[in-house]
Amino acid sequence: QVQLVESGGGLVQAGGSLRLSCAASGRTFSSYSMGWFRQAAGKEREFVSAVDWSGGRIYYADSVKGRFTLSRDNAKNTVYLQMNSLKPEDTGVFYCAATSKYYLLPNSYDYWGQGTQVTVSS
Repeated sequence: QVQLVESGGGLVQAGGSLRLSCAASGRTFSSYSMGWFRQAAGKEREFVSAVDWSGGRIYYADSVKGRFTLSRDNAKNTVYLQMNSLKPEDTGVFYCAATSKYYLLPNSYDYWGQGTQVTVSS
């Protein structure tokens, strides 16, 4: 089992930056692939970014490519999402999730954090 806690959300102006963190409990963090999802009000959850267990393969949705950077630190049981050049359409609740299966399958994520709100004002 993995327990996930996100932090780092907040209110930022368009063009600004935020860094989200996701701290995981458990000694097997390095065996899990990690993903970030976001959900805007009234919209479906979007698969934003993911990294495989080794950190060697990273996925970005087209909507965030070139602006967001995902990284993981297995020694600290933490995954980060650096978000630059934020846009109002990035607004939503960001969730961290973990899977022991293939990192590119959004439906494979079994463990979820509580979410952190990101609001980008225009």
